[in-house]
Amino acid sequence: MTEAPQGSYGAPQPGPYGPYGYPYPPMQMGTNTLAILALVFAFVFAPAAIVMGAIARRQIRRTGEQGMGLATAGFVLGIVFTALSVLWIIAVVLFFASAVHQINDHNTGGALALGAARAYFGF
Repeated sequence: MTEAPQGSYGAPQPGPYGPYGYPYPPMQMGTNTLAILALVFAFVFAPAAIVMGAIARRQIRRTGEQGMGLATAGFVLGIVFTALSVLWIIAVVLFFASAVHQINDHNTGGALALGAARAYFGF
């Protein structure tokens, strides 16, 4: 009886090929966690999304992970929502400052007018 040459039959040999001679599929890197968090935090706490998006973009360029679009979207939305929030706060402060000023003018204006009438007419 003749034996088969070593390696031609039997157990698959180690190497870049899987069973039956097909190559293993390339390893895919997962999605960067900070990229996902950047997009989520853009709607929850926008300034944190800016920081997370910037860090995620740097990590993705260095490691080759997936998620560059998520990181960019989180970064941009974080900037937009932060700017809108700042504008909203400024508008609310100006509204209340104007309202307080008008109330003070109304209350003080009447007292000054009465005081001026008293001084003029000698009450």
